[in-house]
Parts: sequence; structure tokens; C-alpha cells
Amino acid sequence: MTVRLEVDREVAWLCLDRPPLNLFDSGLQLDAEQAFHSLDGRPDIRAVVFTGAHGNFSAGGDLKEMTSLTGEATAEYAARISRLTREVAALPLPVIAAVEGFALGGGCELALAADFRICTPTARFGLPETPLGLIPGAGGTQRLPRLIGTSRAKDIVFSGRQVDAEEAVRIGLVDQVVPAPDLRAAVMRWVPRYTAHPAGALAAAKDAIDASHEGPLQQGLDHERALFGPLLAAGERTGWFRRFRQIPAVDPLLSPQHANRPPGTGDRVEVGAGRHTPKAP
Repeated sequence: MTVRLEVDREVAWLCLDRPPLNLFDSGLQLDAEQAFHSLDGRPDIRAVVFTGAHGNFSAGGDLKEMTSLTGEATAEYAARISRLTREVAALPLPVIAAVEGFALGGGCELALAADFRICTPTARFGLPETPLGLIPGAGGTQRLPRLIGTSRAKDIVFSGRQVDAEEAVRIGLVDQVVPAPDLRAAVMRWVPRYTAHPAGALAAAKDAIDASHEGPLQQGLDHERALFGPLLAAGERTGWFRRFRQIPAVDPLLSPQHANRPPGTGDRVEVGAGRHTPKAP
């Protein structure tokens, strides 16, 4: 297998492992799909991390194989990597790309399909297809401008140039740069800020935010409302939610430390009609 799966504290780590550059040939594509699909329906998995072995994330497609493809094989190759990135982006869990070294072509597009990107100083991102007479075929032309803006995306795609870690974090392509020895620990520090919350609410929030890119504002607002209603009616209730009626009336949402005060100390908050009504204890 060219993709290794490891589960660590509710986090599934999928490691691309086809030395030295983890190039996406048909075998790696199939192994990635198989490993990814093996996570379906597993309640013990709350987040997914993609990373790469041998000091690289993935330098993209295997040009040797790509130049040998003809007819239906060409179409299937293109469809498979596009399908993988679509499925990664649609996963109703937080997805993080932990990037070292090259993340080029399909490797960059896989990282773009994640919700967050954390990299080391060695990371190099790029979409080199245009100089090859191609265009990015697994979401690069769509996700990159949504992430960093149209003009910057066009510069990277038109030129095929590589973006180092310093530029990547400056333009918003990555969320954090950490020393290589700290990459895994940094990812595991990010994950709990999301996985501590109800899975259903996280999934709905991701769905609503992603849908905001797919249509006009009103359509996105309608979709958001459709997701919010069922959560309010039957969603998971966190301790914070249940205690909300008992927290002090002064800036209750801005002062979560007050939630630790025992009930009956200070004013209580009655929630209704969009206003706070102090009541006697």
C-alpha cells in the first residue's frame, strides 16, 4: 500500500508513501481512495489529517504514467484525482493537510481540499500544469482563488511558479508554519479546538460555509437556515448551551469563565425575543 492509515486519539492520519516524491500514479490514487473510504461510518474518527512520507507531501502526478495514457485511461486518471479531492472537501469532519516539502500539482490540490493547512519551512506549493500545456484538473482553479483571491491565484497558475512557506502563510494559503519536528504536535494542538464540539454542528457548519461559495448570497442564507433549524430542534446540547439560561446577565457570551459560577449566584439570564431579561435569584 502506498497510503498508510494510523488512528491517534480520534484523528485519522493518512500518509502518502511512494518514495521519494509521493507522486500520484494510478496505484497511489486507488490506495488513497481505498484508505479514505475505509473511514466511512467510523464514529471513533473526529478529524482527518493528510501528510506525506520522505520529507514531501506530494509532488503531483506521475508524468511518466501520464504521458503513456490514452483514450479512456486518460479520462479515468483525470476523474479519479478530481473525485478524491471532491470527497475530501465534502467530508463532514475537519480535514488538515500537514505539509513538508513539495505540494505540487495534484498534491497541492489535495492540500487545498483540506479545511486547514499547516506546513514546515521546507514546504513548496505550486500548480505547474500551465507550463506543461495543461491546467490544474483536481480543483486548483476553483479552490485556490477562493482561498487567496483571484489575482494571486492567476499569478500562481499562469506562471506555474512555486510558493515557499513564508509567502504561503502571508497570502493565506497556509494557516501556520512550524518547525519540521513539531509538525505532528502542532496538528494535534489544532484538532481539539474543533473535535471538542458536537459532530453534527461541525458538519452542518462546514456544509453551510462551503455552500457559500457555490451560489448567490440568498441561496447560501437559505441553505444555512435549513441546516440551523434541525440542529436547534434536535441537535446535541453542550454543557455551555444548557447552562446559558443560568449565566450572569453581563456580557454572558463574552465572558465564558462565568459559566463556572454555581447557579443562583448573580442575575440569571432569560433567553427570549433576542434580549436578556434579568431575574431575581
